[in-house]
Amino acid sequence: MTAPRATSMPVPVPVAVSAEVNFDGLVGPTHNYAGLSFGNRASMGSAGQIASPRAAARQGLAKMRMLHRRGLIQGVLPPPRRPDPEALIRLGVGDLEPAAAVRALAGVSPALAAAVMSASSMWAANAATVSPSTDTSDARVHFTPANLVSTTHRSFEWHQTVRILRSIFRDRERFVIHDALPSAASFADEGAANHGRFAPVHGRPGVELFVYGRDADDRPAGDFPRRQTRMAGELIVRSHGLDPDRAVFARQAARAIDAGAFHNDVVSVANETVLLAHESAFDDPIGLRRSLPEWVEWIEVPEAAVPLSDAIASYLFNSQLITLPNRDPGGRASMLLVAPGEVANTPSAASFVAELVGGDHPIDEVAIVDLRQSMRNGGGPACVRLRVVLTAQEREALSGRVLVDDDLLDELDAWVDRHYRDELTPADLLDPGLIDEVDQALDELSTLLVLDGHRAAGGPGARELATA
Repeated sequence: MTAPRATSMPVPVPVAVSAEVNFDGLVGPTHNYAGLSFGNRASMGSAGQIASPRAAARQGLAKMRMLHRRGLIQGVLPPPRRPDPEALIRLGVGDLEPAAAVRALAGVSPALAAAVMSASSMWAANAATVSPSTDTSDARVHFTPANLVSTTHRSFEWHQTVRILRSIFRDRERFVIHDALPSAASFADEGAANHGRFAPVHGRPGVELFVYGRDADDRPAGDFPRRQTRMAGELIVRSHGLDPDRAVFARQAARAIDAGAFHNDVVSVANETVLLAHESAFDDPIGLRRSLPEWVEWIEVPEAAVPLSDAIASYLFNSQLITLPNRDPGGRASMLLVAPGEVANTPSAASFVAELVGGDHPIDEVAIVDLRQSMRNGGGPACVRLRVVLTAQEREALSGRVLVDDDLLDELDAWVDRHYRDELTPADLLDPGLIDEVDQALDELSTLLVLDGHRAAGGPGARELATA
């Protein structure tokens, strides 16, 4: 499926009606380094180290505050309950108290205990694929939660993701929250981390890009798994009611995956009219260029400027590329690249971003943020947020107190300080006291965000589910 090439750049329209909202995943109290993500070099390399849940959450909130103060609309997604109540039932230990259930799983495999206690939902780019109402046949915003079947710990997430999204995007006249695709290898779906969208402005109909690592019937190949299938994207195009002529498919380069780009957002980032990508991001870059509208500005970063190994180590392309609120009189966008601190510490990446600003393209500014705790598990600024384009009326229809302001950010900072540990190791996940701390924290958070208690934060307890 390819998009027709436009003959000229569409005339921009005012953006007051629609805007992109970045919903960041709030880091959960069980943030740790258990090394559960095979193919993610940062996660694998950090296995067993001491994490700081408090620092991780505060770093995420600081990024949200920075973007809010720049005039951008910033949202927050609550973490799901841990241990995962539904996972405990499916794993055969739902009849036990949560702490006993986690210990029982640890007796089978330490990785199982870590999986049900994982805080990986903080990487909200994997939560779902989102199509705005301007792109869909029924003029509603569609969400398909990712099934995340390629990793054990994340494969449990989608049930709680559905519950959280339906607690926030409740208005069925405006929002559709699908179930995830079937949990099978042929339908492997990693969400928005392999999805991009191009449009003259966010509020106009767009062209959606679906990047995949393999076809459904491909045999295993390479050093690391190809997590995303083309079939998953094709089914989402159908269920979201997208125009097939405005859906573009591109295969991620095998070289990038085997180098550690487990998602395409580690080697490319798209925003409105711009695609910033490493030259090794796509299997057929020439074919992709032909499939995109000619008004898309492709900024290709050559290997000679930033080696692929540096791009992955620094997470240069896992930066957020964001359109700032003000445009020039001609309607030209001004874009901000929100890059992780590792970019500044990688000479080739630092040199590239220094030269990037001021070029003949809309990227006018770079902001460096500290997300070191997230980065050590393989998630930069782009990983921690889910992009959702909403009209003013759709924003009004949101439930809960999920669009941040200074007061909410202050309250969340204080909430983190009250409930989060300074240090956490994988062994600490077996501490019954930690589970009590998580329960207390999420109960208070659901009140703070004006959401529905346990159900908004990840569902009822395992015992309640077992007897339902």
